[in-house]
Amino acid sequence: MSQGNRTAIGFDEGVAPEASWFNDLTRKRSAGPVSPHNRVLPRNTSPDTLAVHAGTYEDPTTGSVGTPIFQSSTFLLDDTSYTAFSDGTLRDVPIYTRYGNPSQWSAQEKVASLEGAESGLVTASGMSAIANTVYALTNAGSHVISAYDVYGGTYNLLREDLPSAGRTVSFVDPMDISAIEAAVRPETQLLLFESLTNPMLKAPNIRALVRIAKEANALLAIDNTFLTPINMKPLDLGVDIVIHSATKYLGGHSDLTAGAVVGRRKYLDRIWAQTLRFGGTLDPFCCFLLERGMKTLSLRVKKQNENATAIAQALAGHPHVRNIFHPVAGGSQYTSLDTTDYGGFGGMVSFEVDGGDDAAEKFMRRLRIPYVATSLGGVESLVSMPSNTSHSSLTEKQLSSVGINPGLVRYSAGIEDSQDLIDDLFNALEGREKQ
Repeated sequence: MSQGNRTAIGFDEGVAPEASWFNDLTRKRSAGPVSPHNRVLPRNTSPDTLAVHAGTYEDPTTGSVGTPIFQSSTFLLDDTSYTAFSDGTLRDVPIYTRYGNPSQWSAQEKVASLEGAESGLVTASGMSAIANTVYALTNAGSHVISAYDVYGGTYNLLREDLPSAGRTVSFVDPMDISAIEAAVRPETQLLLFESLTNPMLKAPNIRALVRIAKEANALLAIDNTFLTPINMKPLDLGVDIVIHSATKYLGGHSDLTAGAVVGRRKYLDRIWAQTLRFGGTLDPFCCFLLERGMKTLSLRVKKQNENATAIAQALAGHPHVRNIFHPVAGGSQYTSLDTTDYGGFGGMVSFEVDGGDDAAEKFMRRLRIPYVATSLGGVESLVSMPSNTSHSSLTEKQLSSVGINPGLVRYSAGIEDSQDLIDDLFNALEGREKQ
């Protein structure tokens, strides 16, 4: 991309005189941002192929097969750059890495392709992606509906920060469609839910949420971290915005912290602008790690689907396990689940160890293979207790209302041999010390 001859991609036509809400934003936007050197494949290409190839920067000078790392904070200014300042197309031209960087574009195009989206954005963390989205798509005086058992960081943002910013929030059971409908107000602007909840693995009816949002003239954002686009593509179901903690399955190797947001370009431009103000930009090296990690996403998630299902089925009926939370082997709470929209259920299994928190802590210390650590979605299995990690800010009453009972363990299955993982779990449950 030589100086003086850079191709920008962005706004194509003029703007309407006034716009009261997103449906009135008629200014035409292109997909992207991408450069002429980013590999762009049709969105209906197999996810196996998109994971490997979409977004790759095909360097015209070296012919590098892998995307280079554009480890630069700033770029040379030329006529295209100055035009971008005057025309409002800063997102599509490499000027300053907080605005955009070719390393970001490669990672963004890959995740957008996998989710079937027009545009994508990568951020410094999953919480950055959530905060930027919520603040960009709502304004003072608006109302947000979410689940009371969303990820702890999301819950704290909505409960602690939004009211001081002039937004009100209603928390509901994500499985109770009537309660969600009843929570809608004239000022409702955003519904924020998870495609599979953390840590109870509830599977909300996404199509019903889409209907409610449309009837309320509100936007629907879905955190798809647990399922990934390999198991569900919420945009295909009518969702407006999809969010990821890319730290988890998208990165897949427990070596980066990142977030991602995808959807229509007109929404992503606003979220990008919010990210500029909040400053949660993803640095080029993390972009390189993220794009590289996503190349094996399809392979990893399919194996993790298999491992988690095998673990859930093996634990069902174990005398030291009270309850299992997993759509395949989790009992009556999943009997009405329509599996049509799912390609799998990810690598997570939650279960209650008989004997409460003390017994659960001893059980985890006896495990030989997984690491006792927070986070999830990596190639290695991880195990933790939500009550003293991700949801430690909740009171006992709040934990109980969410369904987090004493002894609850969250297990993130990696890509190890499933029988090794099951044998290890059984040994630990039966009190055998690790060798």
